[in-house]
Amino acid sequence: MKSYTIQEINEILKGELVGNTNHKINGPEELERAGGNQITIIGSQKYVRQWANSKACAAIVNEKLDLEPGENRALIKVNNADLAMAKLLTVFAPAPPQFNQDIHPTAVVHESATLGKGCKIGAGCYVGRDVVLGEEVILYPNVTIMDETKIGQGTIIWPGTVIRERCEIGSFCIFHINVSIGADGFGYRPSEDGRGLVKVPQIGNVVIGNAVEIGANSCVDRGKFSSTIIGDGCKIDNLVQIAHNCVLGRSCIMAGHSGLAGSVTLGDGVIVGGSASISDHVTVHSGAVVAGGSGVMNDVAAGKTVLGYPATDSKNMLKQWIELRRLVKK
Repeated sequence: MKSYTIQEINEILKGELVGNTNHKINGPEELERAGGNQITIIGSQKYVRQWANSKACAAIVNEKLDLEPGENRALIKVNNADLAMAKLLTVFAPAPPQFNQDIHPTAVVHESATLGKGCKIGAGCYVGRDVVLGEEVILYPNVTIMDETKIGQGTIIWPGTVIRERCEIGSFCIFHINVSIGADGFGYRPSEDGRGLVKVPQIGNVVIGNAVEIGANSCVDRGKFSSTIIGDGCKIDNLVQIAHNCVLGRSCIMAGHSGLAGSVTLGDGVIVGGSASISDHVTVHSGAVVAGGSGVMNDVAAGKTVLGYPATDSKNMLKQWIELRRLVKK
């Protein structure tokens, strides 16, 4: 088990140490659950009162908060407690699952595939024709990579993920369990006789930039004509749907259960809250925020926050809700 003195942790975080503790710290924990050998986080005034009753021997604290450490307890004051805790979690993170051999004997790797130096391929994986894996790509067990797909250096793909043919994946991406990349987009039209549906072929692919992370059971569908595109640095939560021909700019965030219909465009830095949905062919411009549970029917201007169903300017929507409450009380 890893353990550090408070001085060693402060050296890592480069904060201001207030007070002292002789306890060795063996990990971080939530404020109300922490034990005597653990460090916690106090990021806002909301949690300051809980410090007195916490058993934690130390806390990472936003520097603007007024807080005393107490006996045999210490505070590390930093500019941003969340970022400091993220750094500390990296220090305490356990090692990932290990490979006993670089390519498991049950993996099927097509003879035409190109594997970069240091690639690791787990049990039950399939790597198809003309696939190219960059250096140090990791495929955990039961990953499927179909023909002509290219994957950049250092990308990690967890079990059950399927990447369909001709997709292009950047470097240092992380795909969690059971991600689907490049499945057919949802395209159907009524048949001429009106008695059935005609499937519209989806002949495009998916292009994903560098440092993209996609959560478990999320889907990114291939384009109908060209590419569905996920820009560098985007972070996609679990159970997210991104439909055919969507284009995401850099560093977008999509929370769980949110979804984009076909041909949606997100600018750079767009945030989509949990369970929000965006209608087809809508553009959400850079820096905009779509609040959780909202339904977006029209374009959203840069930097604007929208809320509700149908989504509109958040301030206006809150005013509407206030007025509705007043009417109900009458």
